[in-house]
Amino acid sequence: MQVQSVPLGSVTIGPQSWRDETVRSIRRAERLVRQTRAGRAGTGSRPRTCVAAAAATATGFFPKRTDAEAAGDTITEGERGDSRDSIRNKKMSRPQTTGGTSVAPFPPPSLREQCAAGSVGAASEYMRRVREVEGQLRRQAGRVRQEGTKLERERVHLEKMLRSLRVDLQVNRKSKEGRSRRPATAETERDGADYLLACERRELAELKQDLEGALRNTLTLLQALGQCSRQLLDCAGERARVLELLPLSGSPSPSSPTFSRTDPVSPFTPECKQVLESSTVTVNQSQLLRENIRQMLTSAIARQRAAHRTVNDGLVKKIAETVTLKQNLTMMSAATRQAVFRKQREINCILHSHGRAQGPEYSGDILSREKLNRPLVQVYQRHPGTQLPEAAHLIQGSAVLRRCLTSSEDELSRLQSACLQLLGNLRGKRAAAQVDSAVVRMRRQLVDKRAMPTVLQQGAY
Repeated sequence: MQVQSVPLGSVTIGPQSWRDETVRSIRRAERLVRQTRAGRAGTGSRPRTCVAAAAATATGFFPKRTDAEAAGDTITEGERGDSRDSIRNKKMSRPQTTGGTSVAPFPPPSLREQCAAGSVGAASEYMRRVREVEGQLRRQAGRVRQEGTKLERERVHLEKMLRSLRVDLQVNRKSKEGRSRRPATAETERDGADYLLACERRELAELKQDLEGALRNTLTLLQALGQCSRQLLDCAGERARVLELLPLSGSPSPSSPTFSRTDPVSPFTPECKQVLESSTVTVNQSQLLRENIRQMLTSAIARQRAAHRTVNDGLVKKIAETVTLKQNLTMMSAATRQAVFRKQREINCILHSHGRAQGPEYSGDILSREKLNRPLVQVYQRHPGTQLPEAAHLIQGSAVLRRCLTSSEDELSRLQSACLQLLGNLRGKRAAAQVDSAVVRMRRQLVDKRAMPTVLQQGAY
């Protein structure tokens, strides 16, 4: 309803000041009523917030007055100050809130509840996002811890493999020392088995150096994983400081969120992003290192077994060769000893024949038919050129027998020395075979096949 001014009477009774004061009060009331009516929209009597009213007041969103109203509404500075004080007091006595675009003379009754609900919603949303960040940090910490456990298992395998390599190096050194105790000088010379032992030592030393480098990298990465886990848990614990009063409705969604924007005052801070990225890089490096370690272990087991098997096969071949030579030496020494006995009998026969060809030692023991001065010989030798060849034949036969005796004695001495050499070589071969057999037994006993897991041993074949 439009407010209209009531026409004043023309008769003036009383002082002019009293009448002017009353007129000013009436017009001030009319102006206030008109301002209040003009601030409403044509949507009925729906209440509006006082923030919009304040905005309308600040921007002057009230209907302009006519020139007559402006001329008639002359208010002194004191009255304008009183009016401003009253308006300011009304504004301060009632709270303001956001939510509408219209102006109302007072805020709704549920303003405090709406403010509290807005605060609770903002805090719940912040806590929900913090819970999501905390969940992501703790899940990443769990992955880092799991990766650390797997890498720790590979470290244990590396240490076991290194212990096995050290044992094999000791076995190699003992094998070399054991083969140096072979008796004969000819048996202690370097052969194929010694060359195989040297190759095995170089192979084991190279494997040991490679695995030690991998172990150092593993320890360094384990420290990095531990540091990443501690940093993730520290960030998660710092995020969890605002989650003490988190309601059940504030739990994060099952799907893990992804945060791209960072803010020092937001739930996802640059520190959290840096820790997540560094932990992801470290986990990837750990996975790659684990694959390399598994390949290195499989290759090392295969090379270790190949070297060990090659040396054992070489020693077994050496033992077989030694045993074959020992058998040949046994047969040849028996044949040589038989030849010695035969030559000794021949020498005895030659000595007997030589003694018979020389005749008796005393002239009195010579038979009459053997004497060269017997009558028949003397009568035969009266004519020149009738010398009998008996004496010459006896002299030649004695010389031949003497030469045969000398050569036979030389052959006998050579046969005896050869037999002694064969017997000595036979003893050396027997001792060498025993030493090599002991070395092979020692190598087979000291190698622990249970040092590494069965999975790695199966992959090494």
